[in-house]
Amino acid sequence: MASRSATTSSNSIARRFEDLKSESRRALVGYLTAGFPDASRSLDCLRALDEGGADVIELGVPFSDPIADGPVIQASSQRALSQGMTFEKTLEIAAAAATKAPIVLFSYLNPVLAAGQEALTRAADAGVSGILITDLPVGSDSQRESWLAAGPLSFIRLVAPTTPRERMAEIAKHGSGFVYLISRLGVTGATDSAPERLRETVELLRSTTSLPICAGFGISTPEQAKHVASIADGVVVGSALVTAAAASADSVLRLTSELRAAIDD
Repeated sequence: MASRSATTSSNSIARRFEDLKSESRRALVGYLTAGFPDASRSLDCLRALDEGGADVIELGVPFSDPIADGPVIQASSQRALSQGMTFEKTLEIAAAAATKAPIVLFSYLNPVLAAGQEALTRAADAGVSGILITDLPVGSDSQRESWLAAGPLSFIRLVAPTTPRERMAEIAKHGSGFVYLISRLGVTGATDSAPERLRETVELLRSTTSLPICAGFGISTPEQAKHVASIADGVVVGSALVTAAAASADSVLRLTSELRAAIDD
């Protein structure tokens, strides 16, 4: 069977942001943990996220030591792992979902390395478009960074709010698809307020790169999403959607639709 990797990957993410820019719209990037609450309902929730209007979907690969994640996503990872969710089964869910929105694997480094040298190609063949590694800072492991950058998937890089401008430029230079701006310090999780100093951070980052900038961490309500969309090119929502997934796919659809409407307002 011919590989789809040549026609998947970065092109689909770039096209999505080009289309949004031409329509003067901002991206909704939604996160769900693969295999949570279980494999079947995970698939339903993924499709609901797509139906509700997500522009990009981050599909979390469960990991036993998710140090960057807050309690909601940590608990979802543990539950998925306890039911046998793996990297390969994550790809099966991605392939079965067949979403319109490009899928980005959101993972720690170990699960990807354990999946072997052809992991990125298998992901592309499953319809995945990008990959984000939470624990691989620029310059920390040049060999593995080169492997990820040369693969068939967009290599999304993270930028912290305390990052100096020169470091921002270096990070963005080694990424593709879009830049994920961590909007506040700490771990993932819903908060009651919008991130402070976000506008200044986005403007600083925008001066270093032409890639779209999507801001996440702590964004959970339509009101917060609307505020962030007035500043960045995209809004990332994770823990709130995982909480909705624990209830039902209908809850995911409802929250996604509300976020979509607020961002488009």
